[in-house]
Amino acid sequence: MKLQAVLFDLDGVITDTAEYHFLAWKQMSDQIGIEIDREFNEKLKGISRMESLERILVHGKKVDEFTSEQREQLAKAKNDHYVSLLIHLTPEHTYPGITELLEQLREHHIPAILASASKNAPQILASLGLADKFQYIVSPDGIPGKPAPDIFLKGAEAVGADPLYCIGIEDAQAGIEAIKAAGMYAVGIGEHDLLQSAGADIVYNSTTHLNLSSLLQMAGMK
Repeated sequence: MKLQAVLFDLDGVITDTAEYHFLAWKQMSDQIGIEIDREFNEKLKGISRMESLERILVHGKKVDEFTSEQREQLAKAKNDHYVSLLIHLTPEHTYPGITELLEQLREHHIPAILASASKNAPQILASLGLADKFQYIVSPDGIPGKPAPDIFLKGAEAVGADPLYCIGIEDAQAGIEAIKAAGMYAVGIGEHDLLQSAGADIVYNSTTHLNLSSLLQMAGMK
């Protein structure tokens, strides 16, 4: 059984832009009179921009106060602020072990695929100096958000890989659920109990422990 592809989430797996997301969402929320904190921001991990906005409006009990057009404007304002913060990203912000793992995959001719809900993924990878290390970046446009498996299935299909012989790496509960729904081996990064309960096959507390040989051994592949 040969490993055919490895699919990566972005935030929390390759780098951490959660603080930038929080600052941008908080500025937008403050403007419409909703208070959020970093603990609430954890609930927005791994989900789309519009779904995040919906959760914020529910949290602030303001679901009925904004039209669809106004919601689009709020989401755009948040994203514009977020993008302005991304200029601070450099290759040094890449999580430990990720660059080495990507190089190992390239040496063994195993495609690396980015399966992130972030529409800013290409810009982030460019800032990190990793754009040329991925064979395919899945566009989230028109794809159901995690925990639906579609983004992982599309990534595997793009490189001709059988999902049964793919590994997905995620830090969010919704992401792990999406990987398992796609029929892939799921590697979690972060909180052990939460990710294991979501179905992760193995959980590491940090990306430091990621390397190709350990992944192949854990997944029973070669």
